[in-house]
Amino acid sequence: MLNPCDAAFVATLTAALPDGRLAPPDPRHLKEPRGRWQGQAGILARPRSTDEVSTVVRACHSARVGIVPWGGGTGLVGGQIMAEGPAPVLLSLERMTRLRGAYPSENALVVEAGMILADVQAEAAKLDRLFPLSLASEGSCRIGGNLAANAGGTAVLRYGNARDLCLGLEAVLPDGTIFNGLTRLRKDNAGYDLRHLLVGSEGTLGVITAASLRLYPVPAINLVAMLAVPSPAAALELLGLAQAQVAGMVSTFELINRMGFDFLAETMPDIRAPFDPVPEWMVLIELGLAHGMDPVATMAGLYEAATVAGLVSDGVIATSEPQAAALWHLREMLPEGNRRIGAVSSHDISLPLSAIPEFIARAPGLLTPLGDFRINCFGHLGDGNLHWNVYPARGQSRDAHEAVRGEVKERVHDLVHSMGGSVAAEHGVGRLKVADLRRYADPGKLAAMRAIKAALDPHGIMNPGAVLG
Repeated sequence: MLNPCDAAFVATLTAALPDGRLAPPDPRHLKEPRGRWQGQAGILARPRSTDEVSTVVRACHSARVGIVPWGGGTGLVGGQIMAEGPAPVLLSLERMTRLRGAYPSENALVVEAGMILADVQAEAAKLDRLFPLSLASEGSCRIGGNLAANAGGTAVLRYGNARDLCLGLEAVLPDGTIFNGLTRLRKDNAGYDLRHLLVGSEGTLGVITAASLRLYPVPAINLVAMLAVPSPAAALELLGLAQAQVAGMVSTFELINRMGFDFLAETMPDIRAPFDPVPEWMVLIELGLAHGMDPVATMAGLYEAATVAGLVSDGVIATSEPQAAALWHLREMLPEGNRRIGAVSSHDISLPLSAIPEFIARAPGLLTPLGDFRINCFGHLGDGNLHWNVYPARGQSRDAHEAVRGEVKERVHDLVHSMGGSVAAEHGVGRLKVADLRRYADPGKLAAMRAIKAALDPHGIMNPGAVLG
């Protein structure tokens, strides 16, 4: 049983921390981007050091007061919002933004968890290195939250998720103990790897305070193109062809459906599609080429081979950085078009790559008995992550479908699960998908997760209600 963060507990924290570390939470801390929940908190803690984080956590552990870690507030599954239960402490690391170390010869960077992702990228660029995690929210999300959610983004195909970009962690465990795991080692098999336990735990097992991050050489040339393909199956074949021709250099491979551009035309008519007419399916591909490679010859060879194989019917190839940025801008505006239309149900899913064409073909038919819908399917085909989102027919409101929203989600998720996929691909579980985790997760996995949670956080103070409920 948790206790609220009341006036008496705030007084305890005030006495334990330096001045200026506590404040009332403002509205931005108590809302999330999709407006599903309104949060609550007894106090906002803004520590400046790991020791101060430890002080807050230790006090909460002793008093059995819940803690909700808050990064940039950009999460889409409610992991940063606690709407019900005893008022928690909202713990923000927004003041912990220091660069602790830069090691270009090791391709490593050590930063505090409150550093904004775009600033991490900028620090890497100062070393002529690349930190490849790239998200639409990179100007406001923070690296600690990215790691806590195991964020993916557009370059997972080549560089992996946030987990794969993390060499070591410093974190405060639920009893206030500081875990000093800020190693830069590539190999360390000395027992259990707590780094991988904490990454992706969404603040339920501890608070990440700093991280050692893996950097990469900057590609000599980034080559971007948008190609028209006849089908998702052809897109998948094109991915295999690209990987065969430029092995290890395909950074991004995004699948885009025409509906996304229809939504942009409907809500933001000034944005122009690169094709007229717009094809049913397209891919956005980015190649990161090495020194000495001819970008024109590389893309021409790929395009010619794909055309001969019947995989591509048209294409727009960026010949300058502004043109590449314009193609990326189109991709990045798709979620905004979606938001303006208003989804009946959104699905962040992943599937085995070979199952994706079948899923895309089968899923719409499952919803026909429930109403008249439009489907916008887009996402990171290279790593199997699709955003398969359901919208009302043109002229209708999503509110008219509120009664079937749960059934829509369940039918889609049941199909994903039956095909060996995941219903929590990129954004995690948070509070939105707690019931989904219970429904679809392997029983052995759930039992192990609960045992780990009970061992590390016996009072249940860390992000109460998230992930395991």
